[in-house]
Amino acid sequence: MRSELEPQGTIVLERSRLADFVTLTKPELTSLSVLTALAGVFLASPGPVPMGILLHVLIGTGLIGAGAGALNQLIERRYDAMMRRTEHRPLPSGRLLPWEALTFGASASLLGVVDLAVFTNMLAAFIAVATLETYLFLYTPLKRITPWSTVVGGIPGALPPVIGWTAVTGEISLGACLLFAVLFFWQMPHFFSLAWMYRKDYARAGYRMLTVVDPSGTRAGNQIVVFGVLLMAASLVPGFLGYAGVAYTAAAALLGGSFLAAGIHFRSTRSNESARRVFFASLIYLPVLLLIMVVDKF
Repeated sequence: MRSELEPQGTIVLERSRLADFVTLTKPELTSLSVLTALAGVFLASPGPVPMGILLHVLIGTGLIGAGAGALNQLIERRYDAMMRRTEHRPLPSGRLLPWEALTFGASASLLGVVDLAVFTNMLAAFIAVATLETYLFLYTPLKRITPWSTVVGGIPGALPPVIGWTAVTGEISLGACLLFAVLFFWQMPHFFSLAWMYRKDYARAGYRMLTVVDPSGTRAGNQIVVFGVLLMAASLVPGFLGYAGVAYTAAAALLGGSFLAAGIHFRSTRSNESARRVFFASLIYLPVLLLIMVVDKF
């Protein structure tokens, strides 16, 4: 009987380890990075989308996002253990060992950069390296030093669509800068609302988030509104400059106004419920905006 059960137990264990490695990649953030990078490919293509480039942007940014997520969790494993939201992750729980995360993260990151360098161009690969370095060596340590870390973290978060754009064009043009601006401004309400909901967790782990240094939420509320206004303005520029049509411009105004309204409501209430509305509104806003931008172009 025991020999009959052992293979099943081995399969369950292997599936569990596979699930832990998937968790290590931060699949939600990685998927978002890949989505925005692919949008950059579509929007930069003057005619039919080059499917080879599209495929390798998908592979390259996916590997880099997975590697960055793993290395970030490796660096922050002791602090993740102090937070209820992250204490069950594979590293703080002991299900995976640090050397496994290091090997996996470094290998995935390297393969992603090489894939972009070989199959797209060196500029896209260089921007991918800059994304990794700013995320791991600037944003990650600054989280324990200054509340400005969120703004710094907006840089690597806004670079994936630039990777996609430059993979097609080989240059950083105005269109790439506009995509960067939209992603950068979008991240601030997204992360400030999340930081408000988990402010006690961040304080417990010693992170100097804005919602920790200002527990009243006043500064976070103001920042959400300010960046909401900037986001709305940046999202309308492509329409005014001819990068997108009337349908996109109207949709951007409607989406931006709704998102901004959620931010204004949070500033006035500073409740977890209103922060949750801002957070979920951000999850709807970005993919819908990018989808409309792509559809309107073609």
